[in-house]
Amino acid sequence: MTQDPDTAAAVAVPELVITGARVVRPELDRVDEVDLAVAGGRVVALGHGLAGPAAAAGAEVVDARGRYAFPGSVDAHTHMGIYAPLSEDAVSESAAAAVGGTTTVLNYMRTGQYYLNKGGPYEEFFPEVLDLMEGNSHVDYAFHLAPMQASHIDEIPLLVERFGVTSFKIFMFYGSHGLHGRSDDQSSFLMTPPGERYDLAHFEFIMRGVAAARAAFPDHADSISLSLHCETAEIMAAYTKMVEEDGTLTGLRAYHAARPPHSEGLAVTIASYLAHETELPTINLLHLSSAKAMDAALRMAGAFPHVDFRREVTIGHLLADVDTANGVYGKVNPPLRPREDVEALWEHVLAGRVDWVVSDHACCRQEQKVAAEHPDDIWLAKSGFGGTEYLLSGLFSEGTRRGLTPAAVARLVSTNPARRYGLTGKGSLEVGADADIALLDPSVTYTVRAEESPSTQGYTPFEGHELTGRVSDVWVRGHRVLEGGRVVGTRQGEYQARGPARTR
Repeated sequence: MTQDPDTAAAVAVPELVITGARVVRPELDRVDEVDLAVAGGRVVALGHGLAGPAAAAGAEVVDARGRYAFPGSVDAHTHMGIYAPLSEDAVSESAAAAVGGTTTVLNYMRTGQYYLNKGGPYEEFFPEVLDLMEGNSHVDYAFHLAPMQASHIDEIPLLVERFGVTSFKIFMFYGSHGLHGRSDDQSSFLMTPPGERYDLAHFEFIMRGVAAARAAFPDHADSISLSLHCETAEIMAAYTKMVEEDGTLTGLRAYHAARPPHSEGLAVTIASYLAHETELPTINLLHLSSAKAMDAALRMAGAFPHVDFRREVTIGHLLADVDTANGVYGKVNPPLRPREDVEALWEHVLAGRVDWVVSDHACCRQEQKVAAEHPDDIWLAKSGFGGTEYLLSGLFSEGTRRGLTPAAVARLVSTNPARRYGLTGKGSLEVGADADIALLDPSVTYTVRAEESPSTQGYTPFEGHELTGRVSDVWVRGHRVLEGGRVVGTRQGEYQARGPARTR
């Protein structure tokens, strides 16, 4: 709530006051020109005239006139450590996150090839992940975990209660289709025990395991959820073979055709019925990339109203298409689509049918991304690219031009994912919230250049895109991590345990 200076002084002596900003308040669906006071890592007051008394008491005062103060973005879909050692990737890619106004990242992690390149129980695997992240992130972080083998399902209660992991993932195409397009041997790629299959039956049992965890922890049930990458392996395998043999299409148009939109729609439908069958109501449909995928998601929401579906879209699928994304450097799963799909996604965003927008940031350095001898071969290129540094500015730039309000932008990149994933204190600038703040200057128009990003990627599918609205300053729990567009200070990121582990 808004407080006057006298009330604020009674609450806490501010250490920082941001004055003159247009404070974006997503829960109230408005923007207020008020001062924002911070103490002890939290917002302690919103009101007029806070700066003078605070300055007299020795607080830092930042003049933010002309800029918006957004709650720091919660980038709910990242893949740090997939193509580089996690401890190294965390440093550079969390810096990229900070540059983009992100103050918390939710990183997808699994056993198998890539990431730590090992299998085994999460009770042994996940502490190593936490050790590798500690002290290496500029922003706060949490994890989603993927149960890749049967024993991982048994570990779900342990992961919730001891480690504070309340969100889990299924990669629906992994069972018989490769990460980069062609089929891989399942057992070696996933590093699963002999005789186990990563298939629809396994997906059903994961859903039953997550549903059981919700029942076991009723006070935290709403934040215990399952996310799905929805593509159908059999459809993609058949279409990849046809597109390659035909040879007419090349580049991103070929990859789009090889992983057709109805593959997404079919997978969404299967996942939704399994959610109904297993009585799991908290389902997140990830990076929906096409009109057909969104259509399927909305049809399933109508068919199963008792399932609380959340629909995710990436900033990449909103900004780039098969013709604008820097050639093979735009290869990602699910693929970038033609412009008509991009426009369809925007219609859903503006209509309020998308719950949050993410980056799906997966830094794949140039020398890894393309085949050295065949750099234009889409089939040999690796999947995934970074983009967390353009999450807030990209959605603000393109969204406000189309009529999206700043409060709606904040809900999409911050409030909604924070609430779904149990990140208490994140996604808000109300009194009591974590002082995760991003100042964005709407008067600045800039051209995206990969060389300006602290990411080690070295390229971007958004190269040359013109964006209006640039992040200038960022605080994580009151610690400044970005000043004048440059990363500053020591790495302040902390692990954010969720669910019962957070309340101990």
